[in-house]
Amino acid sequence: MTEAHITMGRTAENVAARYGIDRATQEGFALRSQQKARDAQAAGRLADEIVAVHTPDGVVDADGCLRPGTTLEGLAGLKPAFGADGTVTAGTASPLTDGAVAVLVTSEDFARAHGLPIMAVVRATAIAGCPPEIMGIGPVPASRKALARAGIGVGDLSVVEINEAFASQAVACLRALEIPEDIVNPDGGAIALGHPLGATGARITAKAAQQLVRGGGRFALATQCIGGGQGIATILEAV
Repeated sequence: MTEAHITMGRTAENVAARYGIDRATQEGFALRSQQKARDAQAAGRLADEIVAVHTPDGVVDADGCLRPGTTLEGLAGLKPAFGADGTVTAGTASPLTDGAVAVLVTSEDFARAHGLPIMAVVRATAIAGCPPEIMGIGPVPASRKALARAGIGVGDLSVVEINEAFASQAVACLRALEIPEDIVNPDGGAIALGHPLGATGARITAKAAQQLVRGGGRFALATQCIGGGQGIATILEAV
């Protein structure tokens, strides 16, 4: 996939170089994503969010690209994916996967009139641009704008769902926003779960709402980068 005459992998390498995200840091982040997803699947937390798909070959009722046996040693043995001198590998990039998501957004009056459970309230949204060659940093300006519109700060957030397009860009964004990793992607992110293009934004937003329903505090941030040089962010508030 190319945007603005540059591959997405190269933008991840650019972010890693510009923001000083070394390979070991990327691999540590990727490992934790896999471990969190593994634990969430084992505990049944992912099953609550999945609608089974019935096919002639069987039933698909679980995420199929998790790698629960991931180790730092295994990650360290992978070759750079986007250049011999690079730091990004298949293990620190999100796999492209098939997926579909449905999210219902209504007014409060409509939801109550039709007896629909309200998971969260959309407090603010924002989109921001950034240089295409470092498109992965897009969540930073978008999140700052959304937080300002919501009238809250990073310290008010209880959970953050950020799309892990690449470990390098996710780490760079979290560092720039000064978001502690212990509130980020509690059930793992796209490095483990996959990145179904066109569905990911809805997935992470629904996931953030689900985390609030489970008692994850008052405010959640869902954010992701956009190929071509953008970021998008949504602030949700628990009800």
